[in-house]
Amino acid sequence: MSATYLGMPAFPQAAREAVGDATLRGNLRHATGTIRAKRAAAVAEVSDWAALREAGGRIKDHTLRHLDRYLVQLEESVTAAGGTVHWAADADEANRIVVDLVRVTGTSEVVKVKSMATQEIGLNEALLAEGVRAYETDLAELIVQLGRDRPSHILVPAIHRNRGEIRDIFRSEMGAWGRPAPQDLGDTPAELAEAARLHLREKFLRAQVGVSGANFMVAETGTMVVVESEGNGRMCLTLPETLISVVGIEKVVPTWQDLEVFLQTLPRSSTAERMNPYTSMWTGTTDDDGPRAFHLVLLDNGRTDTLADEVGRQALRCIRCSACLNVCPVYERAGGHAYGSVYPGPIGAILSPQLRGTGSAIDASLPYASSLCGACYEVCPVAIDIPEVLVHLRERVVQGGPVTRAGNKVVLKPAKGHAAERAAMRAARWAFGHPGALRGGQRLASRTRRLHPRSLPGPGRAWSGSRELPAVPSEPFRDWWQRTRGAGAGKEAAE
Repeated sequence: MSATYLGMPAFPQAAREAVGDATLRGNLRHATGTIRAKRAAAVAEVSDWAALREAGGRIKDHTLRHLDRYLVQLEESVTAAGGTVHWAADADEANRIVVDLVRVTGTSEVVKVKSMATQEIGLNEALLAEGVRAYETDLAELIVQLGRDRPSHILVPAIHRNRGEIRDIFRSEMGAWGRPAPQDLGDTPAELAEAARLHLREKFLRAQVGVSGANFMVAETGTMVVVESEGNGRMCLTLPETLISVVGIEKVVPTWQDLEVFLQTLPRSSTAERMNPYTSMWTGTTDDDGPRAFHLVLLDNGRTDTLADEVGRQALRCIRCSACLNVCPVYERAGGHAYGSVYPGPIGAILSPQLRGTGSAIDASLPYASSLCGACYEVCPVAIDIPEVLVHLRERVVQGGPVTRAGNKVVLKPAKGHAAERAAMRAARWAFGHPGALRGGQRLASRTRRLHPRSLPGPGRAWSGSRELPAVPSEPFRDWWQRTRGAGAGKEAAE
């Protein structure tokens, strides 16, 4: 888990606090509603969207089934093009690799393209511990970094901030990062973007090392692909002398033809654009053009364990479009911070517990952070059945899921559950095994139903505090059936 999220409470507590923040809920409701409407219009323009969606899912599934072969092919292609490939089993190893590569250059600062993988491993914190400052250059990531905040959305990390809050952050924090703070700054989008541009320009020009992730990696050529909307990524990928890309192993696709599918579905699902304003592709190194040294760090960090789960592995199809967040009623009310992970929303609820294990209170609670309405599945451009995986992970949490990792070994711990729940399950098992007792209990419950409370006492208040207990029927189903159908069935048989 990234150091940024250590000490976070489990989802129920974090969500309870978040829904009480009226400003947060207003920001989220406005932003997700706007993005949702624009995405629907962009998708409606494509007559073969369903076919593209199915193709994307099939390509991802095929790649995951043969991931070993495509990763070896990718390594060979990157190496042949002049790059260097490093393999990282976990976050600590990935951070050590990047820190060592930066240390060799002698620099004390790096510029970064927006990257979920580097947030996942806590790279910024690891670099800072070694005296290296990482500058986020994506506008939303810059807002989060200057505000000493955490990202709350995959596509728009500062979605929980409004323009006034962003203006105040820029006024108070930019001065500590090099340039004088813009005290007369307004809160219009143009003014805020210009302030960020001026703040970052000198950092782009003097940077010796750039750090990125990648949206896709093409195995047949060793090509890295980054899509973005601001141009900051293009600056980070071309100006520094050394480029280091940290990429999850699931981001590989076999061929350029496969890439074509995702370059159609990703921009429409994420930013509601027909194509991304900046699509940067690079293959190794080229003399007198771009970085002189390119390093690719292939990150596992729980992905191999996820791949071994036949149901849960579909989470690795994810192309990080964030469409599922924008339609999720739980995310819209609780926000991204409540998930305690760099991956919030529905995809985070199934990805984080698999990458990190379900031993912590945070990760054990995430599969329950959903109403199972299915809206996330309907908008997913690679057809991840998120509700199916959520139910699967809930079963794993109850039965006892992976709680620790020692190298590649997953250690399991049986789940005990609440004492009252265990007692209720034992009583139910006995009753269902004794039909006569069950029938008698049902009749007694029906005859005393006027005496039944409408809420539960003790620990049961957690369930009945927001809902009423269902009323007990006036007679058991078996008696109703016998009274209304049994005699008639017997009469018809006699005739």
